Amino acid sequence: METIDAPTRTELVRRATELIPLIRKNARWQDQNRVMHEETLEALREAGLLKMILPVRYGGYESDMVTVTSVITELARGDGSVAWTAAVWLISAWQAGLFPDQVQDEIFTHPDIRVCASVGPNGIATPTEGGVILNGNWHFISGSQQSQWVTHAAMLATEDGGLLPGLVALPMSDLTVVDDWDTAGLRGSGSVTTIAENLFVPQERVLNMIPVLTQGQIASEQNAASPIWRGAPFLPFASAAVSAVPYGMALAAREAFFERLPHRKISYTNYEHQADAPLTHLQVAEASVKIDEAAFHVQRAAQRLDDKALTGAPWTLEERVVARMDMGATCQRVKEAVDIITTASGASAVYSDIAIQRIERDVQTINLHALMHPNTNLELYGRVLCGLEPNTVFL
Repeated sequence: METIDAPTRTELVRRATELIPLIRKNARWQDQNRVMHEETLEALREAGLLKMILPVRYGGYESDMVTVTSVITELARGDGSVAWTAAVWLISAWQAGLFPDQVQDEIFTHPDIRVCASVGPNGIATPTEGGVILNGNWHFISGSQQSQWVTHAAMLATEDGGLLPGLVALPMSDLTVVDDWDTAGLRGSGSVTTIAENLFVPQERVLNMIPVLTQGQIASEQNAASPIWRGAPFLPFASAAVSAVPYGMALAAREAFFERLPHRKISYTNYEHQADAPLTHLQVAEASVKIDEAAFHVQRAAQRLDDKALTGAPWTLEERVVARMDMGATCQRVKEAVDIITTASGASAVYSDIAIQRIERDVQTINLHALMHPNTNLELYGRVLCGLEPNTVFL
């Protein structure tokens, strides 16, 4: 184990920004090959950006959430798939930090270990002597082909015949990987399917998910005092991290549009310069306002987590619901903004070497994610505002 001085927020954001040209260079390759380019992965590793949620005792930084979301935003300016995968690795490292310290010692054998994860409990863990027998089929496991460990959600069978949602920590080598990630968007995230068949998991690598999700309880003694784990519910943490991905993609879309603008006209009109058209002024203004609104939700969600970490104040039900709403609202505003920018980009933007078409596909895909879907999150927020109980435990 080692400890190092954590870089400042300014330094980490600078490192992420400097990677944008490389990430953009490899973005089309990643889109075609459906996985992160090894050059991109190595650059992330060398920059130390995947250590932000690693415990200090393993060489990590335990960065605050404003720092984490700022870095993810910059990565998403390069490529949404890279930022999404990095966000998943960071969130999954946080999940691994919930497990007993001896399990973390087993996982984090060096600072560059990557952990992926699932949230939907799509497996069954049946008790046996010394642990559980795991069977399951998990789709959408981003970054799994380039990870060494995974924390999978599964239903834990109880002695009375019931089922409880839980987490199990597994080496990726124990699972079968099915390369079925052939999709419209976020193609470079390599979000393939993983399968467990009659797999024994020691009891110390099994957690009851409910105390973690709803009460912020963790099995790790050493991480219990850390601000990034202390009392932080999983969903608000994960929601803030992944919200930075669409926000960064919206910034990338706007940058791509303005890069092309000086050389574009509006075909079949008298506008030799698109920038002269009042329609263009309205389009870029409306899109920019929506991007600014997305920024508000991302930044508020991250700052709320940091404030709670410092004070140790408990999370109210409404705060948890608002965290989900911030995520959904970010996705919605980004989609609206990118739709406007795409419309303004004209027919030439459909070519594969033009970034806006990939960004639009990635934004559409992220809006369809079950936890990020704007309609789902707005309905949840509205239920609570109307005095009803939430219709989910994922808060």
